[in-house]
Amino acid sequence: MPEGYEGVIGLEIHVQLSTRTKMFCGCELSFGDEPNTHTCPICLGHPGTLPVTNEQAVRYALQIALALGCEPAARSIFHRKNYFYPDLPKGYQISQYDIPLASEGRLGDVRIHRVHLEEDAAKLIHLGESGRIHGSAASLVDFNRGGTPLVEIVTEPDLRSPTEAREWAQLMRTTVKQLGVSDVNMEEGSLRCDANVSVRRAGAEQLGTKTELKNMNSFRFLERGITAELERQASLLESGEQVEQETFHFDPRTGALTPLRSKEYAHDYRYFPEPDLVPLAPTEEMLRTARQALPELPAERRERYQAELGLPEVTARQLAFDAELGAYFERALNASRQGTVAEGPAPEPRTIANWVTGELVGRLREAGDGEVDPVSSKVSPEALAALAGMVESNQVTTGAARQVLATLVAEGGGPAEIVEREGLAQMSDAGELEAMVDRAIEAEPVAAEKVKAGNPKAIGPIVGAVMRETKGRADGGQVTRLIQQKLGLD
Repeated sequence: MPEGYEGVIGLEIHVQLSTRTKMFCGCELSFGDEPNTHTCPICLGHPGTLPVTNEQAVRYALQIALALGCEPAARSIFHRKNYFYPDLPKGYQISQYDIPLASEGRLGDVRIHRVHLEEDAAKLIHLGESGRIHGSAASLVDFNRGGTPLVEIVTEPDLRSPTEAREWAQLMRTTVKQLGVSDVNMEEGSLRCDANVSVRRAGAEQLGTKTELKNMNSFRFLERGITAELERQASLLESGEQVEQETFHFDPRTGALTPLRSKEYAHDYRYFPEPDLVPLAPTEEMLRTARQALPELPAERRERYQAELGLPEVTARQLAFDAELGAYFERALNASRQGTVAEGPAPEPRTIANWVTGELVGRLREAGDGEVDPVSSKVSPEALAALAGMVESNQVTTGAARQVLATLVAEGGGPAEIVEREGLAQMSDAGELEAMVDRAIEAEPVAAEKVKAGNPKAIGPIVGAVMRETKGRADGGQVTRLIQQKLGLD
């Protein structure tokens, strides 16, 4: 984006709730089942049918609202949002309009404008050229998803960069996942994210014309899509053109933005109260139950990691805001504390955290082409805690431990067994190490003379020669001190 401009970003996040049945009927929820096998006259919008609100969906939505610090409305109502599309058999969607379930919350530095309940539309399957029917490209409709209970979370335009938007959306996903009200699986569509994006001159108060990016199904695509749209808008403004209010689709394969339609306004949907549903008026019992069901939330977990475990802010944030990574760390920490790590002493929490967030994440990213999923990896939390303990107690060097970790990622197993099998235990024979240092100094005479002449950085080739001969089993600090002694510098 050209200098002198800033982005203004708000997010709309749709969370599919993990109830047993749909929002307004008794059809069971499904994913991957045969198309159009979980339907009934109610979710298909047949005349004369009456919807009934799913109580569990309301309770789950209240948990989300309270976790986000929102104020639940004493009385909220459903509306009909009218529009015509093949995935909407009724011709309208039951949602909430001017009186949502809850409002005015906050997550991190981002304000929450509203949290409301609604039903999902059906799923369109576009066959394209390969699925032509009667000579024409065709689209099919699967009504299994139609009527699925959704919570929509709408933020204020408080985000300023694509990276901020991605990180905050990940925090939101972790928060909802820890509530246990949704699996928030983006690949399966149980978490979908839209972005409202505008550009303005840096320091300006007035908002620019916003556009909307629809249904981005990964955090990486969300960041890339917002980046592309910010650049497009800034380029238009730089050339003296106006930004039109539109809705776009971002293609992650090509990076292209495709206009879908001009942006509708609220009056375009002709909202009116749903006549077949009673208002929602949560009781004190419902609110009390929802509050009691709240687990330790990511922000609280980050504070605990810093205060009780002494973790640095960046490390604590990474573990607290990534549900899978945090769960892995907790298991490793518990195994260490409960004495189930047999290979060595219990390491410090900071040591385990560093091996989880640094060494393990980096190794898994390399092995998985950028994907990181420690929970399903071959490295058990107990094995990683044991390896961290062996490093901390000087049973193995950091370099040797990295070799062990590479084997664990590829094969699994226990670190002690790998250390013994591959001969990676730290050297304990001082005479053997001293002889190796002598050979390294003899093999690197130029480096040795530079060190003696007052250039301490020149010691690198000598240390490297020793570490290669020991296959990483020697302690680097001890090797350095021994070389300095041999060269008369200590």
